[in-house]
Amino acid sequence: MESLKIRNQTLAFGSRTFVMAILNVTPDSFSGDGILAVDKAVAQALEQIKLGADLIDIGGQSTRPGHVPISEEEEGQRILPVIEKLRSHTDTIISIDTYSPAVLQVALSAGGDLLNSIWGLEKGLLGALGKHKCPVVIMHNKTVAEYGDSSSSSSASPVAAEVCSYLKSAAQDALACGLLPEQIILDPGIGFGKTADHNLEMLANLKQLTALGFPTLLGSSRKSTIGKLTGKAAHERIFGTAATVALGIESGIDIVRVHDVAEILDVVKVSDAIVRGWRPVGWGA
Repeated sequence: MESLKIRNQTLAFGSRTFVMAILNVTPDSFSGDGILAVDKAVAQALEQIKLGADLIDIGGQSTRPGHVPISEEEEGQRILPVIEKLRSHTDTIISIDTYSPAVLQVALSAGGDLLNSIWGLEKGLLGALGKHKCPVVIMHNKTVAEYGDSSSSSSASPVAAEVCSYLKSAAQDALACGLLPEQIILDPGIGFGKTADHNLEMLANLKQLTALGFPTLLGSSRKSTIGKLTGKAAHERIFGTAATVALGIESGIDIVRVHDVAEILDVVKVSDAIVRGWRPVGWGA
């Protein structure tokens, strides 16, 4: 798999796992970590970078269950000042968590680098990709009713089959728009349109996703399935998240999208050392 080069950064997929830090510029994040004040949001992003984040994912539209959608204008007003000010401080890759082509365009102009779409290439995003040729995270997000019977112990997973079929087709559409394979990152959509059992089944079958040959992203951080298993509130799900990250890396996941950068980076380093042969600078000296 080719490396993805953005600005002066290179994501050499397969060499190690990259950490995408979540920056919610919203008042109603499911995990309670939303920030609306520009200076505070930028300070948090800079701290995440200091802790070791490779990418910052900035979103102004909540995706928690039961959220009230906001207008494209308001979404842009939330994230653009943050992107602009953050870009003045760092060349770190900035991901734009949106499903609006209009917001994507202005965010790219403000210094954003990559589209992270929870709705795949729907809602007019395919045309936007063809225009901007920016890297994209394509997420699977379909309703529970569209799956067959599920069993996490089954070697023939209907959830994984559906997710992989959808994402493979979407990836082909992105290739047809002129994107390179390394610019197309596939996300199974843990917690989106899936029951807790569906989520666990997908997590148990991530190798079917990584076998498609495109870079992959896992966004399991603090998700409700972890809460159901552990009985913990969202901000207490670090250890549960760590388990999904370690197992995801063992399955070949390339990027993990997380809230708790410092803690999960330790998980990533140890997992990468075991699975990918990664070693820190100065190892053995």
